Amino acid sequence: MSPGVTVVKVGGNEVDDPAWVARLAREVAGHAGSVVLVHGGGKEVTALQRTLGAEPEWKDGLRITTTEGMRAVAMVLSGLVNKRIVSALLTAGADAVGISGEDGGLLRAIVARGGAMGRIGEIERVRAELLHAWLAQGLTPVVSPVSRGRDGGALNVNADDAAAAVAGTMEAAELLFVSNVPGVLASGETIPEIAASDVERLIDDGTAQGGMAPKLRAAARAADRVGRVRIGGLEMLNDSTAGTRICAAGR
Repeated sequence: MSPGVTVVKVGGNEVDDPAWVARLAREVAGHAGSVVLVHGGGKEVTALQRTLGAEPEWKDGLRITTTEGMRAVAMVLSGLVNKRIVSALLTAGADAVGISGEDGGLLRAIVARGGAMGRIGEIERVRAELLHAWLAQGLTPVVSPVSRGRDGGALNVNADDAAAAVAGTMEAAELLFVSNVPGVLASGETIPEIAASDVERLIDDGTAQGGMAPKLRAAARAADRVGRVRIGGLEMLNDSTAGTRICAAGR
């Protein structure tokens, strides 16, 4: 287990809001321990694709990513969003470095679903030693999930899956999926704890809908390799009781 290392995943529905990003940066700067931040940015990718005259397509909640579409993904995630978060962290007093999964081959991926989704990838390797080296220098790595494929080209990896892979490989003390809700909700109330074995049932019965389903699945996959896994709001960074905890068997 990597003592004191927290992997934080933030989603694309929040990172285009300057006030929210500034609050995120303050919470990270005030967090006791080292942080690796993995981010999405899908809403802005969609906007850029439409500006460029291409209507986005999805299947099973994933963006079908053509070679042209991959350019928009990389421009937004590894450029615009990544540097926005780095800038906010620096302003808040946290020393930060922005990188993509392509840099140094940090995230190696294979083409998913036999290529039926285009340049969609699945992580096969994380160079955790690079992240540990940056943390040892007092830096907060901010990671775009755009990853390096076996053919040397970029692959679009879901940020939830990338964060789970990073946290699992690092054997992080904690993995936080930060969103705009206080946790996994049932009848408007936050569920305090969910067993990984119950995740598919909650998806099937409609308790977890939309973007919560991939978060829960990624959390369940990471639960047996990470000290604690939670889903909720920004308050989780400095409140150990906030959010919904996803527990592996025996924990």
